[in-house]
Amino acid sequence: VRWFQWGTFLPVMRLHGDRLPYQDPPVEYYGQIKRFGSGADNEVWSFGDDNYEILKHYLQIREALKPYIHQIMQEAHENGSPAMRTMFYQFPDDPACWEAEDQYMFGPDLLVAPVFEAGQTSRPVVLPAGCRWREVATGKVISGGQTVIAATPIETIPLFVREGAELPL
Repeated sequence: VRWFQWGTFLPVMRLHGDRLPYQDPPVEYYGQIKRFGSGADNEVWSFGDDNYEILKHYLQIREALKPYIHQIMQEAHENGSPAMRTMFYQFPDDPACWEAEDQYMFGPDLLVAPVFEAGQTSRPVVLPAGCRWREVATGKVISGGQTVIAATPIETIPLFVREGAELPL
């Protein structure tokens, strides 16, 4: 679920694996690099009903974000601005953004704070100064220039939309 949530807010979203079911996955070598096939299911409905509902929700978000993703990919093509942006790229004058290493901007308006630890129930998120942010999970509008603690139940990846942005979240 966490991988899928994160993938929703990457330039390329993919859910896949080696589709053949193996008792002992075969080992392949590419030069000196060992590669194992996953042998795992890779359809969103393969992970149980509860997870299916979560994954379906993120597929719907990705679909709704298509115009925004098209816009930021066009911007990347035309002027080289990355779709995934370090915090300091988007907010170079905010010292806290130079320290925020585990969150990023997806385009200019969507702050993404992935969850990396199993069982993690919350995480700090740096909200850049100079604007206000709407927490997608709660709808709460929060002033920037501070670090907040975002709840991270399994169905939630912390997302914050810059105030004034018109995103379907």
